[in-house]
Amino acid sequence: MKILSERLIELRKERGLSQATVAKDLGVSLGIVCYWEKNKSDPTASNVAKIARYYNVSSDYLLGLTD
Repeated sequence: MKILSERLIELRKERGLSQATVAKDLGVSLGIVCYWEKNKSDPTASNVAKIARYYNVSSDYLLGLTD
C-alpha cells in the first residue's frame, strides 16, 4: 500500500528517527522496515498494531482509511 509506506516515512522523519532505531524499537529487522517504506512488503496485522502504538496513531490512519 503506497499510502502506508508514505505515512511510515513521514512519521519516522517527523520524529527524527532512523530506520535502524524504528526496527530495533519494533523488534523487526532493518530490512523489513526498508521494505515497508519502499512499498515492497506490507506489515502483518500485528505489526500494523505495533506501529500504530509506537507512533501513537490509529491503524486506520496508517492504512489510509482516515486522515
